[in-house]
Amino acid sequence: MRIVIQRVKESEVTVSGQSVGRIGLGLVVLLAVGKDDTAEDIDYLTKKLAELRIFEDKDGKMNCSIQEAGGAFLVVSQFTLLGDCKKGRRPSFDKAAEPKRAEEMYNQFIESLRFKGFKVSTGEFRAMMDVSLVNDGPVTFILDSKA
Repeated sequence: MRIVIQRVKESEVTVSGQSVGRIGLGLVVLLAVGKDDTAEDIDYLTKKLAELRIFEDKDGKMNCSIQEAGGAFLVVSQFTLLGDCKKGRRPSFDKAAEPKRAEEMYNQFIESLRFKGFKVSTGEFRAMMDVSLVNDGPVTFILDSKA
């Protein structure tokens, strides 16, 4: 499972011009589910997200977790994070899970964050989405449960 997280001041996802998810301060999580991903990958990444100290404290140092900062999550599926561009001119997505399995894992990821007490907004699985955001920093990290 691979995620890209961006610390934001605000973010919104729209589908066909309609807002489907919106947060203020928090993290946008772009999520890709791989063929071999399991519940252990979800547990690892959601625990890491809950505890990662990437929000500023009163002294301007990255020393606070999302919970301490009072932030929320906006989770958006993005299988292209698993695209392999090593050969040819067209990316290969052989490492990505099949859509049905990916959607199940995506929903489990979201529920795991909610179970931990976080406010979670989402995009719409398999839809063409417009994601707008105001980066805070910018602060961006890539996390891979297999790395």
